[in-house]
Amino acid sequence: MPVIKTTTPKETACVGKKLGALLRPGDVVCLNGDLGAGKTRFAQGVACGMGVDGPVTSPTFTIINEYLGRLPLYHMDFYRLEDALELEDLGYEEYFYGSGVTVIEWPERVAELLPAVRLDIFIDRSPESEEARNISFVPYGDDLTGMVEELMGLVCVGD
Repeated sequence: MPVIKTTTPKETACVGKKLGALLRPGDVVCLNGDLGAGKTRFAQGVACGMGVDGPVTSPTFTIINEYLGRLPLYHMDFYRLEDALELEDLGYEEYFYGSGVTVIEWPERVAELLPAVRLDIFIDRSPESEEARNISFVPYGDDLTGMVEELMGLVCVGD
């Protein structure tokens, strides 16, 4: 499993930015990690890499924020969902299987509804420092495996 180590929130966002530049229509990215791990910061980087202008905020209370960049970006946060049935009312299939990119925080809350082809990202605090993170990538699908390999070739922490 490929792992990228970052030492600051800015570096974490930079990894997201590089991934955002590689994402294609229909890609689904699932961000896993504890509260405060850096999921939203990573998502902000993805948005930047996709050409989204303006602030990108956590959709904890709205569930879904939509942004326009080179592709539509659907940023979802399922922290407040009680169960996957709540997602059905939101028309999740149009997002997951549409022409935009979907980034999901707290995907484990709706695991049974997630697409089989997706990129799971795990953001974990590193014991090295309070701001350091270990970001690991688990692609489900050959195209996403190639994308992760390309990302690993692009990332130079500290740039």
